[in-house]
Amino acid sequence: MDDDKTSAGQATQRKLSFLQTLKAVAWGMLGIRKGAGYREDTARLNPVHLVIAALLAGALFVVVLISIVRWAVASLS
Repeated sequence: MDDDKTSAGQATQRKLSFLQTLKAVAWGMLGIRKGAGYREDTARLNPVHLVIAALLAGALFVVVLISIVRWAVASLS
């Protein structure tokens, strides 16, 4: 039973931090991640952090696009 606790503790320690998850999501959005790094990250990602980071990255992407469009429309006037 102690082996189960040790392996569960090691699995928790191996999880990426939220900032590391943000970095992995950013690389994924750019599409320039190496295969080995991708496999390593997917094995260590925390699903909750991944969902939150993806939502934040998506919202940031939309805000940037809206800002670019507003700037382009304002510069035409």
